Amino acid sequence: MPTLGLETEIVDRETYGNSVTRFRESRIALPTFAELAEPRRIPEEVLGGLADVDRDAPDPRNLFRVHWHNGADPGYPLELPERIELPRELTGTPARIVLLPGDRFPMIHAHKVLAAYGCLAPRIITGQFDPTRHKAIWPSTGNYCRGGVAISRIMGCRGVAVLPEGMSRERFEWLERWVADPDDIVRTVGTESNVKEIYDKCAELDLDPENIIFNQFSEFANYLVHYLCTGRAMRRVFERLREGWPDVRLRAYVSATGSGGTLAAGDYLKERFGSLVVATEALECPTLLYNGFGEHNIQGIGDKHVPLIHNVMNTDFVAGITEQATDGLDLVFNTDAGREYLTSRLDVEPKLVAKLSRLGFSSICNALAAIKIAKYYDMDENDVILTVATDGAELYDSERDKQMAARGGRFETLDAAEIVSRYLLGIGVDHLRELSHVDRRRIFNLGYFTWVEQQGISVEDFKKREHQSFWVGLRDLVGAWDKRIVEFNRETGVGH
Repeated sequence: MPTLGLETEIVDRETYGNSVTRFRESRIALPTFAELAEPRRIPEEVLGGLADVDRDAPDPRNLFRVHWHNGADPGYPLELPERIELPRELTGTPARIVLLPGDRFPMIHAHKVLAAYGCLAPRIITGQFDPTRHKAIWPSTGNYCRGGVAISRIMGCRGVAVLPEGMSRERFEWLERWVADPDDIVRTVGTESNVKEIYDKCAELDLDPENIIFNQFSEFANYLVHYLCTGRAMRRVFERLREGWPDVRLRAYVSATGSGGTLAAGDYLKERFGSLVVATEALECPTLLYNGFGEHNIQGIGDKHVPLIHNVMNTDFVAGITEQATDGLDLVFNTDAGREYLTSRLDVEPKLVAKLSRLGFSSICNALAAIKIAKYYDMDENDVILTVATDGAELYDSERDKQMAARGGRFETLDAAEIVSRYLLGIGVDHLRELSHVDRRRIFNLGYFTWVEQQGISVEDFKKREHQSFWVGLRDLVGAWDKRIVEFNRETGVGH
């Protein structure tokens, strides 16, 4: 699949040379994937200068912040990624449900910037993308296009965001500040569920040879960067949790399907701890659960197709979460009445309640799916479920305003109590499927219609993905890319 970013050798020497020149002139150094997985490996001379760099600025040095180890202090990376553990008072289960918040990632305050770097860097170092003439096209329903625009800009490239016109206002406001030209924001028809319309627009843009499409749903670098970086971050958090507690078990890893990239961390953890891999989707568009369709407001998780980079045959569960739960709990977590209810009626610690604003829609979705799994297996205090908080509530202020307007501008304690009792403490194990081999095969086959019939992937390349040997074989790419990055930095003279 050479068109999907899997090259490790230099494809075009002229293109490669143009990249070396651009990066030398702009003083841009590239971090290796190993450094992003273990930020303490980043050289001291680089880390020592980060404290003076605004993490939200288009500064190339922020590439060395594209990892899970950022803290509130903008200086040195944390030894251990931050985590938010939800207490029994909130979840109704003694199981330990732990989220890694993505809002500390630079520039976009979401972990999708990691995927964007993972996709663009290999194209640069193998001469497949020329920053002096190519445009990077970033199709997305959520944060990936923002991450792509940010990475493009600080790597001296032109980035174009392609996303549905119905996404949150905050996404578009951010893009308007970052793109080189207003025309670099391409609005497609629909909302979260309209992925096909994004693909159609990309097919149109792809007719121009100067446009390079970075389709997160089919870029295996997206899978690999999460397998390595997100997987290791999760592993460190779990290993810290079980220190002095030998009976603790990692039972599951939960992630919304989205592009399929973040789910790769589940493969990493499953190999090491035998944990389950749980894919989550919106109940209003239950593609994996019921071959269903529809629209929903859990922004950023994608649906109505099966991503090419989703390792379906290694997924153990699918959980459906309704947008009514995520919309409602967003109000609870981000209003005075809601926070007051949690602290005074449920006795949740105020410090924990304050952290709940770090959970955006898909983050809440992941947490609810984790609760479903915990209840399904009657898990206890020795059981750990890990998941990600993709982004924070700051990206959904406009959506919250719509919810408040629909309620006549009122949200009181009784409203919070109703939402929490129904969608949080009262959540059940409905719309949860434990996947048999036949179920996995059904979901895997569903991807044929997108990738073979619509997107032109060969049947042979499509079918390779059903075997775990294919996914294991991909991992050699990361080491090869890191060697190329080191060589690229040496040639630019901006090595570290």
